[in-house]
Amino acid sequence: MKRLFALAISLLIATSVTAVEIGDDGLHKTPWMRDTFKDLTEDLEEANAEGKRLMIMFEQRGCIYCTKMHEEVFPDERITKFIEDNYFVVQLNLHGSTEVTDFDGETLEERQMARKWGVLFTPSIMFMPMDVEDGATAPQVAVAVMPGAFGKGTTLDMLTWVAEERYLDDEEDFQRYHARMIQERNNGSTD
Repeated sequence: MKRLFALAISLLIATSVTAVEIGDDGLHKTPWMRDTFKDLTEDLEEANAEGKRLMIMFEQRGCIYCTKMHEEVFPDERITKFIEDNYFVVQLNLHGSTEVTDFDGETLEERQMARKWGVLFTPSIMFMPMDVEDGATAPQVAVAVMPGAFGKGTTLDMLTWVAEERYLDDEEDFQRYHARMIQERNNGSTD
C-alpha cells in the first residue's frame, strides 16, 4: 500500500512539473514565445537586433502533436535553453483571426495566412533567414520547415542545423547532418 501511495505521489509531482500552460486561444504557451504585432518584417528586425533567428510556429487548439512537443520535447533543458538563446519565436494559430503581415506586405488573418502559405499540419515550424528580399513571402524565404512533431534528438538537430546556418553547406543537408548526429550520440561522443 505504501509503495502504491508513493507511486501515485510521484506521478502527481511529475505531472504538475510538466504541466504546460494553455492560453485562452487553446494553444500551449511558453516563456520563450514572443507576443508581437505579428508583422514579420518587424519581428525579423527585432530577432536580428537580439542576434536570434526568427522561428514561426503554427499550432491549433486540441492538436495532440503540439501537446507532444510541449509536454515531451520542448521541456528538455537542452532544447529550452537552445531556443531561448538562439530563437525569436512567434506563435500563429492555424484557425486564428489575429492579423499577420507577411514579408511581402500583405496582411491577412492567421487562418488565411496559413492557407496562403500552404500550412496544413500542426505543429509546423518555419525558420527564417537573417535577411529577406522585398516582396517575398515567408514560405518562399524559409531556410527550413519542420512539419509535425518530432523527438528530442531530431528537434535539437534541426534547431542547431538552422542556427549554425548549416543549410548553406552543399555537402551536408539536414538528413546527412541528423544521421551524423545520431551516430555521434550512439557512439557516446555527444549528449
